[in-house]
Amino acid sequence: MRCAWRLLAFCTALSTGCSLTPISSHQPGSTPHPVAANTKPLKGMVHGGQQPIQGASVYLFALSTGGYGQPSASLLLSTGPDTMEDANGLYYVTTNSTGGFTIGVGDYSCGQSGPQQVYLYSVGGNPQVGGSDNSAAGVMAVLGQCVSNSFSGLPASVQMNEVTTVAAAYALAGYASDAKDMSGSNTALAATGMANAALSATNLASIATGQALSTTPAGNGTVPVNEINTLADILAACINSSGPGPDTACTDLFSTATADGTPAGLQPTDTATAAIHIAHNPGANVAALYDLPTTTAPFQPILTGTSPYNGPNDWTIAIAYTGGGLSGYPQGIAIDGQGNVWTADYESSITELNTLGAPLSPSTGYTGGGLDYPYRIAIDLSGDAWVTNEYGYSLSEFGSSGTPLSPSTGYTGGGLDYPLGIAIDASGHVWAGNYTEATFSEFSSSGGAISGSSGDPGGGLEGPEGIAVDTSGDVWAGDSNSKLSEFNTSTGMPVSPTGYTGGGMNYPISIAIDRNGNVWTANYNSGANSISEFSSSGTPVSGSGGYTGGGLQYPDGIAIDGAGNVWVANLTNATISEFSSSGMPISGSGGYTSGDLYTPYQIEIDGSGNVWVVNSDETYVTEFVGAATPVVTPLVAGVANNALGARP
Repeated sequence: MRCAWRLLAFCTALSTGCSLTPISSHQPGSTPHPVAANTKPLKGMVHGGQQPIQGASVYLFALSTGGYGQPSASLLLSTGPDTMEDANGLYYVTTNSTGGFTIGVGDYSCGQSGPQQVYLYSVGGNPQVGGSDNSAAGVMAVLGQCVSNSFSGLPASVQMNEVTTVAAAYALAGYASDAKDMSGSNTALAATGMANAALSATNLASIATGQALSTTPAGNGTVPVNEINTLADILAACINSSGPGPDTACTDLFSTATADGTPAGLQPTDTATAAIHIAHNPGANVAALYDLPTTTAPFQPILTGTSPYNGPNDWTIAIAYTGGGLSGYPQGIAIDGQGNVWTADYESSITELNTLGAPLSPSTGYTGGGLDYPYRIAIDLSGDAWVTNEYGYSLSEFGSSGTPLSPSTGYTGGGLDYPLGIAIDASGHVWAGNYTEATFSEFSSSGGAISGSSGDPGGGLEGPEGIAVDTSGDVWAGDSNSKLSEFNTSTGMPVSPTGYTGGGMNYPISIAIDRNGNVWTANYNSGANSISEFSSSGTPVSGSGGYTGGGLQYPDGIAIDGAGNVWVANLTNATISEFSSSGMPISGSGGYTSGDLYTPYQIEIDGSGNVWVVNSDETYVTEFVGAATPVVTPLVAGVANNALGARP
């Protein structure tokens, strides 16, 4: 029965290799979703800097499923009683003298063939400053999921302004190239990621009031309201101006909102797209953006600080979540296929948060199942969570609802001895690295030991901690003796008897594998402050000093996003770092610092592009909203589908 559920879960997660109905169509001969008549008009107000924008063009879009990076979101407006057609054949409605607009029941159609994630985009109009239209005035608001022309929980009137624009830009950053072009792929896992991304906007701002939130709706997340308002004020300076032109607020914004060296032709041309560019480049031109004129700073409170530079370190937006049993010593973190976040808490419990950071586990966390100083955590294809128990010399398994599946002693045997790292292969077998015995242990999906009482040989292993499985099924481990070991599961023997060295590797405490099979290590040893890269055959790719910069300091956790970028948690300087797939630092010399990071330990990326970090000496988990490119979750789904480090 367990295997049947695993296959069902895998087919739910990934359409490749499974018979699934595409989310944008139905199978020939099947009955399509019933088409319901629109029953409620969409009403809203468009404001710039707290002032109504008259004559703006308001479009209704849904995230497309044509593929990541593909142009054009799906326009949901058509010819109707209230719509007009622009020069590009796109339909829109206009705002009146008070900034109000109505999209009537006959004007739009959404969610007829399945759920769609929908947002509003307004551009142009007169902000009543200077008495002329401003073509650069772009604002957005995420409406959420539409099914058969029905939205859940929409306010009577949607308030669109710079604050809702910032919330939309960051929440949907993983799918957006500009305000009109947002797209993911046509898989069930991608659909989950897009739905979760749209929900993320509700943690940042209210479309009922147009105000930034200081606390998430669930009440357990601290939102950087001052930063959101500061970004909104930066956008407002352009909106409440004469628009683009030499030496104007808009021109200055567009040139600083992008990464250095971006050609003028690729710079944004409206404020909504500028917000997306800032979300994509949170470490670029930070001081220059902060120093842009903000006129009267209509949104308060804002960031303040000390001179000579009183701005932020970067423009990432991060939320700190508490509750669900987070004990103050969370060690491991993993993301399941629904976007739920699991942590292993060293005080013998595990915590589960939903995609919005709300606790699913009780205030004591999930307990039982043999938990004994749980250290690392991994999710299998059925959604079960597996945990290594550092001092229990055992493994624990919990169902997706938090019910312990392992006995009160955990799963034992197989050579388990001080197990730390954990990974799951495509067949559902669970692998652990034994720190004191320098071996691997292998267990079946039902918890039975497969390896013998001495475990499997490690090939140069001395003290394995980080562990990962590649798409060929080989198990890799980083070792305290600055070696990388590879174990071939087919032959039951190490690939290299003495392990791999070089590439600047120095106490590789955590490892991750990218879509090309390259293995990346976080080098924790004092003074190294580097990450290393090896080819799938164990050849060093990074130089003798590894890759450095980007704020690296005692790097601990490491993860790969869907664009191949490498993300690292830095234990001692309370930052995370981002590197390109070629090893170039993307984050600045100070890393990214939002979200009250404190001893960030392990790091993972979800299917919406959010980056999640456990803080090992605190009682909270930090989410960097929309900072990365979406990735296949859980990691074993990428292993099973040859899609490690790939987009859903």
